Amino acid sequence: MRFHTRKWVKPEDLNANGTLFGGRLLAWIDEEAALYSIIQLENSRVVTKYMSEINFLSSARQGDIVEIGIDVVNFGGSSITLKCEVRNKMTRETIISVENIIMVNLDENGKPKKHGKTEIEYVKDRLSNQV
Repeated sequence: MRFHTRKWVKPEDLNANGTLFGGRLLAWIDEEAALYSIIQLENSRVVTKYMSEINFLSSARQGDIVEIGIDVVNFGGSSITLKCEVRNKMTRETIISVENIIMVNLDENGKPKKHGKTEIEYVKDRLSNQV
């Protein structure tokens, strides 16, 4: 799993218990899944269709740095299925895992659109193919 994004847990990210608010963490995951899908599918029109069971394994506190990891589970005809893990950067302890996040590729009318992708592509490889 590749960990692309880091977030610093700030006071505004905390719940009443002084730990990272789950809703904030889910928003970060949804944004990361969208960004990853947009890059992979080369289309800015991507939406979240489904998020499977969410498993909170530990918490984070103010000042902690968390990192969000995304990996591809499957490429569908018009979708991409991802899995996600968020961990504490310093302790490497897993905070949350989500086994399936389904993102759907859309056309200009908001309808599912086939993307033709079958494997992960890295931007560095796309750039080297253009030279």
